[in-house]
Amino acid sequence: MGNTWGRKVPLKEVLRKNKREINKAVRELDRERANLEKQELKLVADIKKYAKDGQMGPVKIMAKDLVRTRTYITKFIELRSHLNAVALKLQTVKSQEAMARAMKSVTEAMVRMNKTVNIPSIQKIMVNFQVENERAEMTQEVMGDMLDDAMAEDGDSDEEEKIVGAVLDEIGISFGDTIPDAPDAMAARPQAAPVAVADAVGGGGGGPPPPPGGGGGDTTVSDLEARLNNLRK
Repeated sequence: MGNTWGRKVPLKEVLRKNKREINKAVRELDRERANLEKQELKLVADIKKYAKDGQMGPVKIMAKDLVRTRTYITKFIELRSHLNAVALKLQTVKSQEAMARAMKSVTEAMVRMNKTVNIPSIQKIMVNFQVENERAEMTQEVMGDMLDDAMAEDGDSDEEEKIVGAVLDEIGISFGDTIPDAPDAMAARPQAAPVAVADAVGGGGGGPPPPPGGGGGDTTVSDLEARLNNLRK
């Protein structure tokens, strides 16, 4: 019992106890009102019975009792309404007390957090984070440019090889074949020209005309043969 008398009852327990008492009072009022309503019905039935028998004295007495009973029923309804209002007030106080306790707990947590937080340290961390983030972005940008350049060079080399291969395929030469030397048309012309000049000066002497298809073209050889034939005539 010492602890019971010495300890301080918390507000939550007080509110719970008051709410139980209010609920108990409401139930008692409901029971009394139900009994009065039953008594009212009985009085109405008795009044009708005595009035039918012509006994007006008991009818007047029971009529007064009926009025009194209905008055108490109305009062019980009013009392029940007042008790419900008090119960709502207690519920409001309980909600406010719970909100106050929650705010107190949150405030204590914020105080502890503010004591442990070092503002200069956080500022330094944020500055370092910003610097390192910028470095990472610059590194990523440089690496991206280098990769783009490398990929571009490889693509140009591949494209060049494709073009060269297509050209060689058109002329019928592969990379393993040897490209033949082009014929030198100017190398044969100095040998054919002196013969033609000598024949023109000698007037029909000398050997036969040079065979066609020498170092010059077919048109040049045909012209020289025609001139020699005219001189012989």
